[in-house]
Amino acid sequence: MPGLFLDPKVYIRSVSARGSLGGLCASIIEICDVLKQARFDHIIVETVGVGQSEIEIAGIADTTVVVTVPESGDEVQTLKSGIMEIADIFVVNKSDREGADAFANHLKKLAHYRMGDGAWEAPVVKTVAMEGTGIQALSEAIISHQTQGISNQRKLHLLAEKAYRLIQRNRMQDISLSDLRNQIAENQTTEEFNLYRFTKKFA
Repeated sequence: MPGLFLDPKVYIRSVSARGSLGGLCASIIEICDVLKQARFDHIIVETVGVGQSEIEIAGIADTTVVVTVPESGDEVQTLKSGIMEIADIFVVNKSDREGADAFANHLKKLAHYRMGDGAWEAPVVKTVAMEGTGIQALSEAIISHQTQGISNQRKLHLLAEKAYRLIQRNRMQDISLSDLRNQIAENQTTEEFNLYRFTKKFA
């Protein structure tokens, strides 16, 4: 990153997720659209981390890359993790560590198992970022996924996800968590208080 920061052809912007469970800034859709109009060749969005809740990126990105390390967990944890279902490309970084080959082979089996008829099979790329190892292979995998084109069904899914998030945010913009807390504090002591009836007035 320090080597790219002063490159006049690269724009880097850090934005806060502000506690979003999806690991993304609330305005990420608009940010990406602005950058698209600026005609950047590629837009890379990095989420705050890897977890079962941080899968919103799949509804925004054309290509989703899931970066793991050999210590990411045993086979059961990997299969259960929702993050593994959204990957278009798997990356095993720090692949010079013990267990990297076994973990990469497991991911290859997982990618093959979930592949449908004629669907894209997510490749598994081993990298050592500090040494630059595997970066070219990762770049080629991303380009390959991009050039195969996005199906109409995938386009509709992406547009629907983006529309849903924009509508959701617009409807929630006048609702304050602190105000909700105060209103509940005023009403919850009464016998008639019911949380479901309380929330209906915000629908």
